[in-house]
Amino acid sequence: QVQLLESGGGLVQPGGSLTLSCEASGSIFSVNIMGWYRQAPGKERELVATVSSGGRTNYVDSVKGRFTISRDSQKNLVELQMNTLQIEDTAVYYCYANIRGTYGPDRRYWGQGTQVTVSS
Repeated sequence: QVQLLESGGGLVQPGGSLTLSCEASGSIFSVNIMGWYRQAPGKERELVATVSSGGRTNYVDSVKGRFTISRDSQKNLVELQMNTLQIEDTAVYYCYANIRGTYGPDRRYWGQGTQVTVSS
């Protein structure tokens, strides 16, 4: 069984920083793409950033230059460094990973979600 465990959310003032972490564990054969979605109240889920197994990154335009996604493939860990946070970044953030398990086919796994609140 595979699990993704998130950490690092919280309350921060506008202009502040937070780092989200997400670690995959369990019967893992390989991890392909990893990334983060977010969902704000009353809004659709939005893809924020992705990082491939080769380290290629992509970002939604609204976070370019402020957020940085990175991964540690040995630890099956993905992080999202968020700087210059804005009120509009307030949302529940979900990590995901496309994983091939030891005993099963490729599938997408999700973290439990972590709240990020940007407020003065």
